[in-house]
Amino acid sequence: MKREGLTAPPFLTIARFQGNQLAGIQPENGRTGKKRDEEMLHIKVVAVGKIRDIYWKDALREYSKRLSPYLRLKLIEVNDEPCPERLSAAEEEQLKKREGERILKALNTDEYVVLLDVQGKQQDSVSFARFLADLGMRGQNNITFIIGGSLGVSQAVRERSDFSWSFSRLTFTHGLARVMLLEQIYRAVKISEGGTYHK
Repeated sequence: MKREGLTAPPFLTIARFQGNQLAGIQPENGRTGKKRDEEMLHIKVVAVGKIRDIYWKDALREYSKRLSPYLRLKLIEVNDEPCPERLSAAEEEQLKKREGERILKALNTDEYVVLLDVQGKQQDSVSFARFLADLGMRGQNNITFIIGGSLGVSQAVRERSDFSWSFSRLTFTHGLARVMLLEQIYRAVKISEGGTYHK
């Protein structure tokens, strides 16, 4: 599928949502044989707003390609709300509520939901790899990451989330946050695999 100059590889789905075990993982290639789809980790990223800059699209495509032998990846973009500079507290809550409703509609009941939140728990890369491996060992192979809008997410989204994770106390652009997430997932896979990518 083509979207503004970005050609999505067959293993990656980038969608506009309109309301409508890692340990011991082996590469999916001709030498080891393909994993059955139900045995693979399924990662979904639900993010508010659309990526327009080609360099972020290119980076997302690169890490998506690297991840393709190990898991199934789906990126969902939900529409963001116009955000004037001056909003009252009540108006901010209404904005987050509308975006939150779109986020919640993109979730399935069987998914383990990780909210990216500046106030969440921080982990190093090895701890994150262990976190994903532990989920896999518990039989939880459907994991969804949520990246909220510029004002954050609604209380309803927070309540739906199973875990809140913070990259840093710093603030990042939406495009950079998505690339950092995919890079850390890839790094976690390589740590679990015992590769040399993580040093």
